[in-house]
Amino acid sequence: MIDIRRFNTLGGANHGWLDAKHHFSFASYHDPKRMGWGALRVWNDDTIAAGTGFPAHPHSDMEIITYVREGAITHEDSLGNKGRTEAGDVQVMSAGTGIRHAEYNAEPDATRIFQIWIIPDGERKAPSWGTRPFPKGERSGRFVTLASGFEDDADALPIRTDARVLGASLKAGETAEYALGEGRFAYMVPAAGAVEINGQDLGKGDGAAIRDERVLRITAKEDAELVLVDSAA
Repeated sequence: MIDIRRFNTLGGANHGWLDAKHHFSFASYHDPKRMGWGALRVWNDDTIAAGTGFPAHPHSDMEIITYVREGAITHEDSLGNKGRTEAGDVQVMSAGTGIRHAEYNAEPDATRIFQIWIIPDGERKAPSWGTRPFPKGERSGRFVTLASGFEDDADALPIRTDARVLGASLKAGETAEYALGEGRFAYMVPAAGAVEINGQDLGKGDGAAIRDERVLRITAKEDAELVLVDSAA
């Protein structure tokens, strides 16, 4: 089953400094049919104007993954962490028992991000944050794990949940496959380009909510950059 959620049907709001699109219910956007997908709770497509951003605010009990599509995001938090994450790279914040953070676009142009929230599992732990580069050349023609709750994914940023966040870069005409385990939930969004997934068309910014598909076969109709979340129910 693949449910396509077109970009022009997403909820959201334009605050001037922030143009936010919500794949699932978030803030003032509420749709009881879109409260999440498996353990995935939030997928926001945010455009942040130059020199603006989210001032310090609290979070707890959530795994928050930021995938930078264009520009860069600058992070500061109550643990003393500071860092800048550039386009194509990823930062992860495990909010745990509680953390305050700020996210700013200190760049001269707009920054575009995917903000992904996944519900944690297991014991509550102290908060943490991390970032790392993921060169696009390393995921050319295939999916690479960017963040993971599985110990075997040693090169990925750690998250405290039964989930993976993956990325792939496909040239027009290239095909990549991903095996989805039984009972798993997947959600995929092209950050750029257009693809066909198991016979269905998916454009830039569209979301595909997937379950009960043994293998995902994705063919790029044009050069494409993909982000995929594979989570438990």
